[in-house]
Amino acid sequence: MERLRQRADFLAAATGIKTPSAGFVLQTRKRTDEGPARCGFTVSKKVGNAVERNRVRRRLREIVRLSGAARMRGGHDYVLIGRRAALTLPFARIAQDFDGALQRAHKRAPATRDTDDR
Repeated sequence: MERLRQRADFLAAATGIKTPSAGFVLQTRKRTDEGPARCGFTVSKKVGNAVERNRVRRRLREIVRLSGAARMRGGHDYVLIGRRAALTLPFARIAQDFDGALQRAHKRAPATRDTDDR
């Protein structure tokens, strides 16, 4: 899994499917290429000071590292927008919410047709 680092990639992901949960919002977008899944993290200043924002970002990164990397689909971009609740929610709850958000996002994604079965 690669990381999103450029603003244009974050803006493009914002046009995709949004899946809210208590501790974060998951944005999902299918790219035109079939490269590895890419993931980005953002936490606004509304969440708190730098220490609190970094703590939220670290928790989200760890959840993706532990459970999400295998479930993320190639050719997709994912952005997790941290919320203040992620500071106090139990880690297991955030991980469970992430799994559910991924499932909901993939369910809502438009189905792709194979052109080989004509």
